[in-house]
Order: sequence, then structure tokens, then C-alpha cells
Amino acid sequence: MTTLALVDAGGANLGSVRYALQRLGVEPRLVRDAQGLEGVDRVILPGVGAAAHAMQCLHAQGLYAPLRELQVPLLGICLGMQLLFEHSEEGDVDCLGLLAGTVRHMRTAPGIRVPHMGWNRLRSLRQSPLMRGLDETASAYFVHGFAAPLSEDTVAACEHGGLFAAVVQRGRICGAQFHPERSSTAGARILRNFIESDFP
Repeated sequence: MTTLALVDAGGANLGSVRYALQRLGVEPRLVRDAQGLEGVDRVILPGVGAAAHAMQCLHAQGLYAPLRELQVPLLGICLGMQLLFEHSEEGDVDCLGLLAGTVRHMRTAPGIRVPHMGWNRLRSLRQSPLMRGLDETASAYFVHGFAAPLSEDTVAACEHGGLFAAVVQRGRICGAQFHPERSSTAGARILRNFIESDFP
């Protein structure tokens, strides 16, 4: 039986992620300090809000170093994915630094509103256990005004005024910019893939 930790760093989507996991038959352990990470098999870092505040919470809870030193798969969701990168323009804050790159403010353009809110198709760029079972029509639900750039860690991209990273993975470090808990069957599949897949 997989023991999954759900990090409570003040994200407004904590309850909905927990419910999505319960629908998959997983009762997550809510974690608010480093001790809560002991003995877990998987960790999910959800998040809604501002990067600077979220990083303050992680430092205050003593979770910054333990998350950086995890030896088990980690999935960041929405803001949680952005916190995996080195830096965010939102609040000009250093993040966890598990993935290379800077999260930048999305640009407006004719017909393009920021924040990006709504459904968008996931464009697969490379294979990953996270995308197993999803076809080229898979879409997900987004709410965000900042985004990570494409890199060698990008598994799937989306376009909203330009391409941005929608799903990332480097070894056991994974991220989804969208809300899988609000993304119907595609979101549930990605959560299940994270729970059940082997990561290097």
C-alpha cells in the first residue's frame, strides 16, 4: 500500500486534491512539518496563491530542505509545480531549485487574457510515465498567471500567448501546471500514473 504525503503549505486546493486522491482509493497523509515526510512513498506539493508566500510557508514549516532532499517521487501541482524551479518572477523569490529555470509572468496579447483560465489541450513532447494512457486529445483545466518555460524536462506543453510547460519530469521530480483534481478523466489518470509508476 502506497503511503502518500500531501503537503499543507496553505494552498487553497488542498481539500480538492485530497478528495481526488480519495476517489482513487488513496487516503493521503496531511503533512505540515518535516517529521510528516518520514516513511512516505510519494509526496504531492499542491498550491494556489503567490510564490513568495508559499516559499515563506515552506521555510517556516521546516520543509524547504526536506523537500529538496527527498528520495521518493515528488509531484508539484499548479503553484506547487512552479516552486520546483530555481526562481519565480512572482515576488522575485528563489524556489526549491529542483528543476532548472525561472517561472515568468505570462504575457497578454490580442485575444489572450492573463491569468490563463480554462481548458487547454496537452501537447505531448516526449514520453513519460505521467502521460501513460493519455491520447493526443487530452485536455486539462488551468488557472495561472505565471508559467515555466519549455526545457528538456518538459513532458507536455500548452499554448496561451506562447508555449509553456504543462507537465514536467526529471527523474522522480514531477509537475503539473494545471489542476488534475479539476481535469476530469485526464487529471485522474495523471494522478494515478504518479501513484503507480516507477520513477528513476
